[in-house]
Amino acid sequence: MIAQKAIRVKAIWDNEARVWVATSEDVPGLITESENLEDLVQKLKTLIPELLEANGSISKFKGTEIPFNLLSERSEIASCKGS
Repeated sequence: MIAQKAIRVKAIWDNEARVWVATSEDVPGLITESENLEDLVQKLKTLIPELLEANGSISKFKGTEIPFNLLSERSEIASCKGS
């Protein structure tokens, strides 16, 4: 089997909404959110093939498996308690 290039999906934590928001330049129209990363992965497993098929891009993925990498980013603040 020929190795396929994995789709890159970026998830950023929205602190105000308290959800992970995922988008991808590799999958036009992909934007979804979830309260945790595990649920987000499950959503992506459904949405990625659906959107690729809707966009006519599914033919470049041979077989039934579409690899994707989920890159997450969350910014926080740590406080230093000086003496």
